[in-house]
Amino acid sequence: MFFFLPCIFGCPTRLKPEGDQTPRICPRCSNVSTIRVKSRLWFELCFVPLIPMSSEHLWLCTICQWSVPLQQGWEPALPGYGFQPGAQGQLQAPHYGLPPNAAQRGYQPGYPAAASPGKAA
Repeated sequence: MFFFLPCIFGCPTRLKPEGDQTPRICPRCSNVSTIRVKSRLWFELCFVPLIPMSSEHLWLCTICQWSVPLQQGWEPALPGYGFQPGAQGQLQAPHYGLPPNAAQRGYQPGYPAAASPGKAA
């Protein structure tokens, strides 16, 4: 009697966060979600990683999946410091203070003016 044992193999890529995990601004989607990762391609047999085949260091946006290899002297911008999405090269001073209409927070119903207790309408 012969037994058939299926052999499943593949080469998936695994991502592992590395270095400073301060999120940065994605140049593609402008979200603060770009982190530094190490990408490694593995040879797997029956879902068990056996042989690392290649690896590279990347900047990866966790929202839009944009990625670029690490380059000497370049990294995505840190959030803050007057960054505005969509403003190409234009920085503005950050706004600190109360938002407009800060005194009118939440739902404030407008009650009709009530007549004084001694006056008849």
